Amino acid sequence: MSAGTFTPRPGAAPVSRMIVAQTALETRMLLRNGEQLLLTVIIPALLLTLFSAVDIVDTGAGKSVDFLAPGVLALAVMSTAFTGQAIATGFDRRYGVLKRLGASPLPRWALMTAKTLSVLVTEVLQVALLTVIALALGWSPQGNPLSVAALLLLGTAAFSGLGLLMAGTLRAEATLAAANLVFLLLLVGGGVIVPLEKFPGAVQSVLGLLPISALSDGLREVLRHGTALPWGDAVVLAVWAVLGLGAAAKFFRWE
Repeated sequence: MSAGTFTPRPGAAPVSRMIVAQTALETRMLLRNGEQLLLTVIIPALLLTLFSAVDIVDTGAGKSVDFLAPGVLALAVMSTAFTGQAIATGFDRRYGVLKRLGASPLPRWALMTAKTLSVLVTEVLQVALLTVIALALGWSPQGNPLSVAALLLLGTAAFSGLGLLMAGTLRAEATLAAANLVFLLLLVGGGVIVPLEKFPGAVQSVLGLLPISALSDGLREVLRHGTALPWGDAVVLAVWAVLGLGAAAKFFRWE
C-alpha cells in the first residue's frame, strides 16, 4: 500500500452536487413549513373545489371547473414562485443565512439556481395535485402539454424575478406584508376566479398586462380552447421575466 492512500483531500464538492443538495434542502424546508403549505397547496385546492362545486361566480358558458382549473394552476405558480419565495428569501436575508451561504463554497449563482429548482419541484407537485382534484370535479382539459409547460416556465421565471427583487430590496417584514397583499390583489383582479370581462373596459386593458392575467388566460386558451400557444400572453410573461430577473440581478442585496 503506497504512502498517502488515506491522506485527506480537502476541497469543495462539484458545483452540480452542491446545487442538488441545496435544492433538496430548500424543497424540504418549503414542504415542512405549515404557512407555506397553506399558501401553495391548501388555498389553491380549496378555491378550486369551492368555486367549482358552488355557483358563486359566473364563469360563462360551460362547466365552472373548465374555467377555474387553468386560473388556479396560475395561482399555484404565483404562490410558490413569487409569494413563497419572496417571504422565505427575505427572512433568509434578514437572519444572515444568505450572507453565510454566500461565503461558503456554494457560488451565489448556484444558490439562486437551487432556489429556482426548488420552486420547480414544488410546482410539479402542485400541478399534479390540482390536476387530480380538477379531473375528479369533471375537468376536461384540451391542448398541447408542451404549450402548457412553456407557459408555466415563463410564468415561473416572471414571478421568480419579481419575488427575488422584492426579497432582495425590502426588509423581511415589509416583504411579508407586501407579498401577501399582492397575492390577494392578484387573486381577485388577475382573472383567476373572476373573469376579466367582469371588469370595466379600461380596467381590463391594465389587468390584462399583469403576469397572473397573462398566465391564467394563456393556460385557459390552451386547456379550454385547445389553442396551440397564445403568443400574446407568452410575450407578456417573457417581458415580465426579463424585467424582473434583470432588476433582481442588479438590485438584490445579500445583507
